[in-house]
Amino acid sequence: MKLGRRTALKAGVGILVAPAIVRAEGATKLPLSTVWPDSNFHVVNCRRFADEVKKATGGAIDIDVKSGGQLGFKGPECLRAVRDGLVPIADYLTTQQIGDEPFMGIEALPFLAGSREELQILHKHIRPEFEKIATKNNQKILYVVPWPNQYLHLKVKADSVDALKGIKIRTADKGALDIWASAGMSPVVIPWGELLPALSSGAVSGVSTSAVSGVDGKFWEFLKFFHATNQQWSSDIVAINVDAWKKIKPEHQKAMTEVAQKLEPEFWESAFAADKDCQKKMIDGGMQLVAPPEAMMADLRKRTAHLVTDFTKKVASSQAPIKAFLAEVKRA
Repeated sequence: MKLGRRTALKAGVGILVAPAIVRAEGATKLPLSTVWPDSNFHVVNCRRFADEVKKATGGAIDIDVKSGGQLGFKGPECLRAVRDGLVPIADYLTTQQIGDEPFMGIEALPFLAGSREELQILHKHIRPEFEKIATKNNQKILYVVPWPNQYLHLKVKADSVDALKGIKIRTADKGALDIWASAGMSPVVIPWGELLPALSSGAVSGVSTSAVSGVDGKFWEFLKFFHATNQQWSSDIVAINVDAWKKIKPEHQKAMTEVAQKLEPEFWESAFAADKDCQKKMIDGGMQLVAPPEAMMADLRKRTAHLVTDFTKKVASSQAPIKAFLAEVKRA
């Protein structure tokens, strides 16, 4: 099996390696790695994409979705896993790849996009850079889908930033960690697979994430309130290794591209439908949805404003798309 042009994951010793491409009975089977559980809407989307590709190619391309991290790759390793050919396709969270590609933290900047509509405008300006990053990392983006609104899930109800001081919470990436550290909390980055033991043991007493993840983790077994802070966004990219892509017949490449272009808008709809559905499930599970007071939100924006400035200084490629986005939403 070919491991790619670079040392696999640089530090990936002992990791379970998936076959790049398996050909059986005339079909090309492509494993797709994702860390999310089967019930997660991103996994549902991946399976829908796989089904539609199989139909569109007459069964010639069989994408085998491996959920729950069963191929051994943790979230922050997935861009590298595709880059190095350890897996041909992966569904990975943009904000967890900033160790390799800092620009991918752009959606996580605090309060940059204030709504779904603004997020769509932001994506118009940042997608070209995502495509450049994919090319640089020996992969091709098939589609990009956001996570929906973000919440602060806690044991206590907070109506001010001061009420958050010192609370230990789990975050998925450094962007969220910086936001909540600026608010006086004690955040830590913990992979999804290690979160529930941390909640159960009391190592953390809150989580910054979506309601979708709240349902995935049955947060109502540990926490009581989820606050609609919507402090940042993130997306999942589904990308294919270029070497694997080149082994696919041109007509099947075309079919896969067309399926991805057709389904991406539907997958965006599924993200925000999942938010509403999971809000209800969280409430039915016994949690209370909290709308933070405007004074609290204004204080959060003030305390985190420096993070946007710091990011644009460190990641020069972010300056032009952010400027264009702010001009379009009339916040320049």
